[in-house]
Amino acid sequence: MKLELKELRQAFHKIPEPGFHEFQTKQLIEDVIASFPQEHLEIVHWRTGLIVKVTGTEPTQTIGWRTDIDGLPITEQTGVPFVSERPGFMHACGHDVHITIALGLLGALSAQPAKQHVVIYFQPAEESPGGALPMREWVKANRPDLLPDAFYALHVAPELPVGTISTKPGILFANTSELYIDLHGVEGHAAFPHQTTDMSVAVAHLLIQLQSIVSRSIDPLEPSVVTIGKMTSGTVQNIISGHARLEGTIRTMNAEVMTRIKKRIEAIVAGVEQAFECEATIDYGSSYHQVFNTPELAEAFQAFTEVDGELDFVVAKEAMTGEDFGYFLQEVPGVLFWAGAASDYGLHNAKMLPNEAMLEPIAAFLERFFRSQ
Repeated sequence: MKLELKELRQAFHKIPEPGFHEFQTKQLIEDVIASFPQEHLEIVHWRTGLIVKVTGTEPTQTIGWRTDIDGLPITEQTGVPFVSERPGFMHACGHDVHITIALGLLGALSAQPAKQHVVIYFQPAEESPGGALPMREWVKANRPDLLPDAFYALHVAPELPVGTISTKPGILFANTSELYIDLHGVEGHAAFPHQTTDMSVAVAHLLIQLQSIVSRSIDPLEPSVVTIGKMTSGTVQNIISGHARLEGTIRTMNAEVMTRIKKRIEAIVAGVEQAFECEATIDYGSSYHQVFNTPELAEAFQAFTEVDGELDFVVAKEAMTGEDFGYFLQEVPGVLFWAGAASDYGLHNAKMLPNEAMLEPIAAFLERFFRSQ
């Protein structure tokens, strides 16, 4: 299994694809599944993803596993022989590892099913624009029998050693929202500023005002972040800009705080429109619901890990990272956990490289866990 999983992971690593364009990735997943015993499998297609059901031997419930399958628009700098073959794209978040572990679990269960029904979701577009919510809604409307009674997922943790699992009851990942603000004014010659409405000045004022939201409008005991990562305005040095754009992200540990921040953003932008005689648009892009681990399931998962004894368990701290698995946990109790990947570089880094030694132990652990349910 170890050698096969390693080779499989490297094959997926070569073909990262953007959300809802995972055509080659999906085909490779299908090819691997076709090599498994088919007697107990049902395969359901959804866009560029798959749901595979393994019929249990004595089922009283259905247990779910979610893996994400898309890549990131990052140019890889790892220098490995199996480097990405798609210029400008990379599996910099470890989804190639996630897919491989899910297939390891599926291969074991297809050969010898567990007691319970098991459904494995190969979900597209986790990074962007978000595949979990539309996938969940499609399942509810068309195949409610495939919505599990309990749902589990993992994410590689570059900072943790191989052989480590980490999670906690309650909130684990934040509510997140993208943020795009465009200001439209009147462009003109630098020598005639009175005939223009300068969007470089307007966007500079807006950027500073946005930084007051967390410090002055949000309870300091409520963790929250408003980050502007990109600001663009203007074309050349002697033209006053008629358009400016801010791109950023909002992250909170409380869904109500997210709503409050967005209201403050809208009020501040409206004020800038008046003050600088411009027009503004706000786009929140993709928004992800918080990952809230069901307390009793998270505690039971920890207990199993400790009794199993093959992997080390570490209690996690909540993080401002986002994960659209939270949309599944809105409807179904479940747990997301970190799996140690021992990479010198972190998530979304061009040099992020999970240690392949993690593959077999985690896949084997999941097989034992699913058989215990």
